[in-house]
Amino acid sequence: MNSSPGTTRKPVYLAVYDTLADWETGHATAQLARAGYPVRTVGPTLAPVTSVGGLRVQPDLALADVRPSDAALLILPGADLWDAGDDLAPFARTARAFLDAGVPVAAICGATAGLAREGLLDDRDHTSAVSFYLAATGYGGGDRYVDTDAVTDGVLVTAGPTEPVAFAREILRLLHVYDDEAVDAWYRLFHDSDAGAYAVLEKAGVL
Repeated sequence: MNSSPGTTRKPVYLAVYDTLADWETGHATAQLARAGYPVRTVGPTLAPVTSVGGLRVQPDLALADVRPSDAALLILPGADLWDAGDDLAPFARTARAFLDAGVPVAAICGATAGLAREGLLDDRDHTSAVSFYLAATGYGGGDRYVDTDAVTDGVLVTAGPTEPVAFAREILRLLHVYDDEAVDAWYRLFHDSDAGAYAVLEKAGVL
């Protein structure tokens, strides 16, 4: 683990909004929290939101109060609202501010379409559910689309809705939460149910 007792880490901001996809960020936030990163939920306002699975979340912060300098990472989960209008566009604009400041952003599923509409994928390698899903946004980055489970380009991570474990893997690598051997073992354990990965993770102090 890339940490030591007493290490103070900046918080990870997890965006939350109505219809957010519950399953897409749990692996990432659980491992980050275990590694000492405070996880703070960020809503459009401080009003409670409800996930697609019926989970009611009370945001810790309103989006207007978020500053890139205060954070280690911004995570944008998918949600039906990404494709239902402009309600979540402010989160994409916040992602632009983070990227401009060199602070990591991780977007999965519908959030990738939000970033595409904001122009943030035009010049960065990225992935999503399928290429034509992003093409429907009219964005200019089709030639940078990579047909794989998850992609990191600089400080931006993208993934499709069926790849929450790969999404977490890229985040763990980007933030150097664990060394490469431990991240690979963690991925094998949670994606492939590889029992042989336990020994590596125990040695690294991950489990």
